[in-house]
Amino acid sequence: MPELPEVETSRRGIAPHITGKIFKHVIVRHPQLRWPVPESLATDLPGQRLDSVERRGKYLLLATARGTLILHLGMSGNLRITTPEQAVRKHDHIDFIFADETVLRFNDQRRFGAALWTAEDPMLHPLLATLGPEPLSTAFDATYLQRRAANRAVPIKSLIMDSHVVVGVGNIYASEALFLAGVKPVRSAGELSAPECEALVTAIKTVLQQAIDKGGTTLRDFSNAEGKPGYFKQSLHVYGRGGQACLRCEEPIQQLKIGQRASYYCGNCQR
Repeated sequence: MPELPEVETSRRGIAPHITGKIFKHVIVRHPQLRWPVPESLATDLPGQRLDSVERRGKYLLLATARGTLILHLGMSGNLRITTPEQAVRKHDHIDFIFADETVLRFNDQRRFGAALWTAEDPMLHPLLATLGPEPLSTAFDATYLQRRAANRAVPIKSLIMDSHVVVGVGNIYASEALFLAGVKPVRSAGELSAPECEALVTAIKTVLQQAIDKGGTTLRDFSNAEGKPGYFKQSLHVYGRGGQACLRCEEPIQQLKIGQRASYYCGNCQR
């Protein structure tokens, strides 16, 4: 599933090619994604200038003077910059065509993604209004994390994966950050000390930034706007390495399920 680094990679990939351009036409080949694609896109977007391409959590926000196009990549979606002459593939569901014939093409094999429209402040949209702070922002710090963790019995891995607490820390990155911070994923969130919260916040920021710098992680479906995979997979210390030797201490990496999600950790390096 594309997480924050993959979505940010997509944003950075498409933004230079489409920002400032005028929407000319929208082709919707499959109107039923996770939610129905609004029919109004065909009339709301043409003639509008794309002012910016931003990200909030795992949502891409394409802003115009009239409103904002909200895109979500779902479990297997991707965005490509192409031309009208490029052959349409089986799961290419939407084309956003600009006046200079640049095409932003939305592909989603499993159709769990979304293309929505709002004429209001997008931060007030029901999908975005209750999201926690961005993990790379100054709002997400040790004081904030310790406050949200206080008196919570939930596993710390589940807490940092809760988008109402902090956005974008998906399963892979939660496992990697907890390893880097030396914190066992099953520990109760409320048990963490101030230094441990500081270490975990620093680790989350470090892991996410490194993943962004390497174009995200490709485990199955993800590719960036140019169709290239992300390379953070080569830097994984624990995720997907159950039974293999820890790269730090050589003890076997442990695997278990937390909240129905596969979790990995080193019983020696993480306490």
